[in-house]
Amino acid sequence: MSARTALAVGALALAGLTLPATPALAGVDFDAPAAARQADESGLQTAIFAAGCFWGVEAVFSHTRGVSSAVSGYHGGSSRQARYDLVSSGFTDHAEVVRVTYDPSVVRYDQLLQILFSVVADPTLLNRQGPDRGEEYRTAIVPLSDEQRTVASAYLQQMKRSGIWDKPIVAKIESHRRFYAAEDYHQDFAHKNPDHGYIRRWDGPKVAAFRENFPELFRSRFRTG
Repeated sequence: MSARTALAVGALALAGLTLPATPALAGVDFDAPAAARQADESGLQTAIFAAGCFWGVEAVFSHTRGVSSAVSGYHGGSSRQARYDLVSSGFTDHAEVVRVTYDPSVVRYDQLLQILFSVVADPTLLNRQGPDRGEEYRTAIVPLSDEQRTVASAYLQQMKRSGIWDKPIVAKIESHRRFYAAEDYHQDFAHKNPDHGYIRRWDGPKVAAFRENFPELFRSRFRTG
C-alpha cells in the first residue's frame, strides 16, 4: 500500500467508513505534477472531463474550492442515444463525463487537471477505470476554449515526460461536441448515497485522497447541482 493510499484509508476510518482488507484503490496513487503551463482565464469557466464512472469525478469536483457546479452527463454521441441504459451498453459513442463550472481566480484549469490525474483517474488505462470497462469509461479531456486546449496539450506532454507513470499515457483530448445531462438520479449521487457499496469502495477513497493531498483546494461541503 502506498503512502497516499494509506492516507486515504486513514481518512476514511476517521469518517467512519470501512474498506476491504486489501483494496485496489483506483486513482489515488499518483503525484501528478503541478502544471508548467498555467491557465490564463477570467470569469466563470466551464470544463468537461471523462474519467470513468461519473459518480466519482463529480464527487471530487463537488468538493473543490471554486467549483460552483459539477453535473454528470454524456458526451460524444447523439441526443437520441444519450440515455444511461444505452450508453452503459457500450454501443454508443458517448463517454460518461462531468461538466464543471469553476472560478479561475480560486482554482485554475491546470489545477483541475492535476486533481483529475492525481486522485480520480489513472491516465494509463484504456477504456476503463476501477471496476468499469468499456469505451464509455474512457479518460479524456474535452477543451472548451483555445486556452484550455493549449493547457491540456502541454499538460499531457508534461505527464508523459514526468516518469511518474510506468506505463504509457493513453488519456486523450477530444473535440467538444454536445453535452447531455444525465438522468436526475445520477446527479449528486455520492452525496445522496454515501453508503452505496460502489461509493464506499471506489469513490470515497478518491475524495479522501483529495482532502489529504490538496487541502488548500478541498472544500468539506459537497456543492450540489
